[in-house]
Amino acid sequence: MRKLIVPAFISLDGVVQAPGAPEEDTSGGFAHGGWIWPYADESGEVMGGVFSDPFELLLGRRTYDIFASYWPHVPEGTPHRGIADMFNGTAKHVATHHPDTLAWQHSHALEPDIAAAVRALKRGAGPNLVTQGSSGLVHQLLATDLVDELHLLVHPVLLGRGKRLFDDHTQASAFRLEASKATSTGVLVSRYVRAGEVRTGSFETD
Repeated sequence: MRKLIVPAFISLDGVVQAPGAPEEDTSGGFAHGGWIWPYADESGEVMGGVFSDPFELLLGRRTYDIFASYWPHVPEGTPHRGIADMFNGTAKHVATHHPDTLAWQHSHALEPDIAAAVRALKRGAGPNLVTQGSSGLVHQLLATDLVDELHLLVHPVLLGRGKRLFDDHTQASAFRLEASKATSTGVLVSRYVRAGEVRTGSFETD
């Protein structure tokens, strides 16, 4: 059974909206798009190393459209060409109401019941499933207890408003910290693995 991994650029107050560019997602009046760039370093690591192994992408429609307009057109010899080749060559599973408009190569529409479709993908053969962006889709995956790992790149910035990684529908669940390190610019890169149910207790004594 393959895993479902959610990597995310995230602020200290949990915002994940438009990390990469000013016009990436301005919905809700979000004015801080591109907030990760001051914290880039020379490590060369992308999304906590989640793309170092084979993967397939799991995308919401907004993120899919952004990616489809960019990655197939990255020129040879440019810094992002390696990621472009990986994204262009792998399968893309997309939550969409318009499956006939998925023109990017190797793109497949998920069935209307997203949770059931993702469960079926996880039971099948193939590499791990990795989300990118797609906060609405990630909310559904967290609400239905389908996420096996979280790779969080926590940036030392408060954004105040914007789309957040976790909402009130997130399924209660425990995770175990498997690895953590800080970059030279203060980004905390942490890998969490699903670890059963939430345990509770009390510090009170009889």
